[in-house]
Amino acid sequence: MTQPETRTIELPGATLSYDVREAEPGSSEPVLLMIGSPMDASGFAALAGHFQDRTVVTYDPRGVGRSRRVDGVTGATPDEHAEDLHRLISELDDGPVAIFASSGGAVNALALVSRHPHAVRTLVAHEPPLATVLPDREAAQAVTADIHETYERDGLGPAMAKFIAFTSVRGPTPPDLPGQAPDPAELGLPTEDDGSRDHPLLGPHMLHVTHYEPDFDSLHRASTRIVVAGGAESEGTFPHRAALAVAERLGSEPVTFPSHHGGFGEQGEPEAFAATLRVVLTDVG
Repeated sequence: MTQPETRTIELPGATLSYDVREAEPGSSEPVLLMIGSPMDASGFAALAGHFQDRTVVTYDPRGVGRSRRVDGVTGATPDEHAEDLHRLISELDDGPVAIFASSGGAVNALALVSRHPHAVRTLVAHEPPLATVLPDREAAQAVTADIHETYERDGLGPAMAKFIAFTSVRGPTPPDLPGQAPDPAELGLPTEDDGSRDHPLLGPHMLHVTHYEPDFDSLHRASTRIVVAGGAESEGTFPHRAALAVAERLGSEPVTFPSHHGGFGEQGEPEAFAATLRVVLTDVG
């Protein structure tokens, strides 16, 4: 695989930066687009290195990393990200792509498929953190709203402490979780508010993603093969439970991947993760 070549696309309100790792000569595999949100392209470096037989594209979502917004807006909805992704795929001009999408990227990819199904041949949606699909949706939405409100009111430390507490829960969301206030200092987080309100996770993204309502009717009609996945080590957590619920709504069986929510990165098992992804992509042609 060649070294990544960085390219840009000028979009209304933002410049989108993406990286292209060209496949070995003679490859006939479809382009593999790896996306997260709010994680940028750097989070997929370890996984991308295991797919030298196909062109791999990674990108920084609008408002994250190198893809700076110039319109003064903070955050973007899944539908806005979906339109950015459609423009990116069109720019590649290489037929329908395969997508591995994780976390908020999986939510954005579901929005993309519901709006532009012919752009995507295969979508592997890994642990989309959707509160709206859960039996305990009201409690989960209340927690994510409280995390965002805490960030806007008190800053990074208190909000991130609540986020860590929420993501550590195994099983249904406790109704009293929003009333709990973990000590940021005990988690090594800042206790002083520096006044900034531009965190890519705790800002509007927290609500845009978790409160998103997928268009399941459109997803059922889509020509795209959708594979929903969850990590073996994250069973019972919010995004894993959401993945199972999405698979059930789509009438499909979820696929278990090695490791945890970020198991494709250096802190997970990227080699084993890539092997499972390769099998899934091969199975769906």
